Amino acid sequence: MRKVDLLVIGGSAGGILSANTARKVYKDISITVIRNTKTVMVPCGIPYIYGTLKDTSKNIIPDKMITDNNIDLIIDKVTKINKEEKYVLTENNDQINYDKLIIATGSLPIVPSVIGNNLENIFSIYKNEVYLNDILQKIKDLKDIVVIGGGFIGVEFSEQMQLNGKNVTLLQRGDKCLRRNFDAEFSAEAETLLKENGVNVRTNCKIKEFVGKGKVEGVKLETGEIIKADAIILGSGVKPNSDLAKDAGLKINDNGAIAVNEYMNTSDADILAVGDCAEKVSFFTRNDVPVLLASTAALEAKIAGYNVFKNKLTRKNKGTISAFSTKIYGATLGAAGLTEKQAIENNFEYVIGEFNVMDKHPGSLPNTKKIHMKLIFSKYSGIILGGQISGGDTVGEMINIISLAVQQGMTAADLNTFQVATHPLLTASPIAYPINGAAMNAIEKM
Repeated sequence: MRKVDLLVIGGSAGGILSANTARKVYKDISITVIRNTKTVMVPCGIPYIYGTLKDTSKNIIPDKMITDNNIDLIIDKVTKINKEEKYVLTENNDQINYDKLIIATGSLPIVPSVIGNNLENIFSIYKNEVYLNDILQKIKDLKDIVVIGGGFIGVEFSEQMQLNGKNVTLLQRGDKCLRRNFDAEFSAEAETLLKENGVNVRTNCKIKEFVGKGKVEGVKLETGEIIKADAIILGSGVKPNSDLAKDAGLKINDNGAIAVNEYMNTSDADILAVGDCAEKVSFFTRNDVPVLLASTAALEAKIAGYNVFKNKLTRKNKGTISAFSTKIYGATLGAAGLTEKQAIENNFEYVIGEFNVMDKHPGSLPNTKKIHMKLIFSKYSGIILGGQISGGDTVGEMINIISLAVQQGMTAADLNTFQVATHPLLTASPIAYPINGAAMNAIEKM
């Protein structure tokens, strides 16, 4: 039996940042991180193991991020939390007592309830190096890959598998890929990129069963069509990994996530929860939203680490704005805040500001890409509600500007006049900077 001031369960983004933040704020406490895998994967880098990287060892978060900060690391699995007596039990029959506990157990892949889902070569995506390496070895000599799900996991896996020489079919239940992240015109752009590069994108597909004898051989749709498959990647989304917390008697919400307040406290005063296992609420409506992103986990982890021993009113979670970016065949797409579709669903009266421009100036410079920017503002206050951008690599940081603008309640006037650093090789022209331009387009309509 051992005793620590702070115990963190889970060693991915949420667990690491919770522990490191607590170390910086509470310098003299004892901190232990316990996780059930020998190594930790970079969560968002997992699709790139199967194309760009071709090696799981190139996608590992180094342990020194924990150990160099005077934080103990234990490789073991927590099997029980006793919140009344404030200890956990592990698979190796260890007991660890704590003063404060942060749960960062992440998420688990959703496995569709389809006949034949137990056939060989049907792969869910677990964040485990041994498991992921096993997939890598098994698909080396396979040719026809079917990816289920048109969210960012499915889209990125489809691109990487195709770049690795596979025949890829992407099956999406809904009418658009990335439909939860983007409006239709941006989803269409992503689908076009996939199709032009050889991915067979199929939307409005309902799966009846996986067919095969021992190993999967195909996917049968409700129409009766069978799509050949040597392997299937299940990218249908993830769900909170909250069973440990539920068994401990912590409050769980209707989506299966651990209920938390704005300081990341659970229903137990000495236990906090962060990341995919924890409840998410919308920045705009305060409604529960299933937005499971590493960037959101990082925000929550910093709040939890800061507040774990004392609630410091300056650090609280104002809700997720779903800041997101991806890259498909050289094109970058980013979104933050409400899409136009979500604004309509939540009864916001809004104005759209749009702007198109090249990402370097002059546009005749090499490797220049067109930026399409769409910003959404409240019709009467002018406050920004969200934005979506497509273009080159500059989109990755411009969407972070939009994210900050949403969080700070900036208006179209603020964004039209904010000062920017520009350079011909790096940005659009100062007289046609896309955020300024889209904001002005909205102002003209107000």
